[in-house]
Amino acid sequence: MADNKFLTPEEVSERYRGGISVGTLRNWRAMRIGPAFVKIGKAVLYPIDELDAWDQKNMVTCRASKRLSMDTQDGA
Repeated sequence: MADNKFLTPEEVSERYRGGISVGTLRNWRAMRIGPAFVKIGKAVLYPIDELDAWDQKNMVTCRASKRLSMDTQDGA
């Protein structure tokens, strides 16, 4: 069994390279938004699999530009 199944709020902030602060995570928990978390006593932990699922849910996909599509058709 892996020891690192959960991350602390500080570790979550590091995971997102500081793009999400510990304070933002605290506010999101109060508003019940953001990634799912577990609270045991005063300890707040974020399951890594829930963070991965949250990442996928927030994934932004881009489509190829029309210009690129036309250029590839002209060259074919």
